[in-house]
Amino acid sequence: MKITWFGHAFFLAETAEGIRIAFDPFDSSVGYPLPEVTADLVCVSHDHYDHNNVALIKGNPRIVNQSGSIKYNGITISAFKTFHDEERGRKRGENLVYRVEADGIVLLHLGDLGDIPPAGEIEAWKPVDIVFVPVGGVYTIDHNQAHRLVTQINPRVIVPMHYKTPYLSFALNAVDPFLKLFPRVRRFETSTLEVTKESLPQQEEVWLPKVP
Repeated sequence: MKITWFGHAFFLAETAEGIRIAFDPFDSSVGYPLPEVTADLVCVSHDHYDHNNVALIKGNPRIVNQSGSIKYNGITISAFKTFHDEERGRKRGENLVYRVEADGIVLLHLGDLGDIPPAGEIEAWKPVDIVFVPVGGVYTIDHNQAHRLVTQINPRVIVPMHYKTPYLSFALNAVDPFLKLFPRVRRFETSTLEVTKESLPQQEEVWLPKVP
């Protein structure tokens, strides 16, 4: 599987069979360059401009933006309703967490999660191999909350997202306070990661793709 980070919460996962799944595409106001992306499916965590620019994605993809489960060419995608804030959505609405099973790997994209769900809801997401977790605070959980959450999820790989970079046009916290909470951090010189079930680390690691 290839996983490419375009910045913010926007990722593309491409399976060994060539199925392409995009997550949370942003628009130009976010500040990152808009990439050329073709996909079969687009998972949208919530209807905000920095996560829902489905018009960017070429290939007439299927849009997934509701809770529940679907199957697509051997891939299972499950969406779980959560909240974008600590007041059960009264401030910023709802958020979908996506669990994707493909190539023998389980991905979990947390979108703009703003509050840690009850333990029973987190158990329903497991097991997880790779989690994409917001760490920049302000509009989502912060680095300390993200650390507590991934400890509960117990993935093999943690990919931080939704944090301040030189591109981002609005205020979020940087990724460094999150990284300092983990003993094993791998910094990549590329924004594309390649992984198989067999190559997953035996101990939990944070993987930090290069800013696009």
